Amino acid sequence: MTAIAQTLDRRASERGTTGLLSSTLTITRRAGLRYLRTPQLIVMATLQMSLFFLIYRYMFGGAIHVGSIPYVDYLVPGFIATGVLFSGIGAAVATAEDLEHGFVDRLRSLPIPRSSVLAARVIADTAILALASAVTVAIAFAVGFRLHGSILDGLAAFGLVIVFGFAFEWLFVTMGLLAGSGQAAQGMGMIVFPLAFVSSAYVTVASMPGWLQVFAKHQPLTYMVDAVRALTLGSRAQLELGHPSSYYVVRSLIWAAAILTAAVPLAVANYQRG
Repeated sequence: MTAIAQTLDRRASERGTTGLLSSTLTITRRAGLRYLRTPQLIVMATLQMSLFFLIYRYMFGGAIHVGSIPYVDYLVPGFIATGVLFSGIGAAVATAEDLEHGFVDRLRSLPIPRSSVLAARVIADTAILALASAVTVAIAFAVGFRLHGSILDGLAAFGLVIVFGFAFEWLFVTMGLLAGSGQAAQGMGMIVFPLAFVSSAYVTVASMPGWLQVFAKHQPLTYMVDAVRALTLGSRAQLELGHPSSYYVVRSLIWAAAILTAAVPLAVANYQRG
């Protein structure tokens, strides 16, 4: 029996049923301690995202042209927004490993809200995403990225990335529950990666074949990327993207809400069924 399970068990016996907030915080603490005790997980998550960014920055920076916008200013919002997929695979693997090693079975036996176990996993991994994204943003400024909007716009763009990450973490947690093993979860997580490339993250949608543009233009990551990009481009946003930032922000938030609406009940249902 783990120390976290013992804590939840003791609280449950004292109060009948552990509340959603207290149980979520307890399990989130366990996930946080896991990262602190194995800092390689944090380092690798941060390093992987940063290295991929530098590869895209210098490998494609001189070959891709996106109108009057320097490619680094075009790339950074797209890369940071789609970075939620890098973090998400880690959430899927961690969820599958907890299931495989019996930790989830122990929690299922306790009188705690089922959603608290999953919410704790999502919160912990969203925090790691925020850290990795912040480091990548710092590196981006060091290699030429510049914010053309206000500081508040930049903070809003970063906040949107965290919101997107939170939504996608639930999707990846569902994959982890379905996979049942870390290796299978990693394979399932790779399924969503084509979404990053068939979007406006790295190249303009207009440069794609006509039949592909229809999908790329309306899939969730494109709206999310363009929302972040519109906030960082400042006054040039509407001229370059065709719509004001509010157009993309509203649509990206609708997509995030839709993903949460679908993924949260599915994750909880799979957790209960197991």
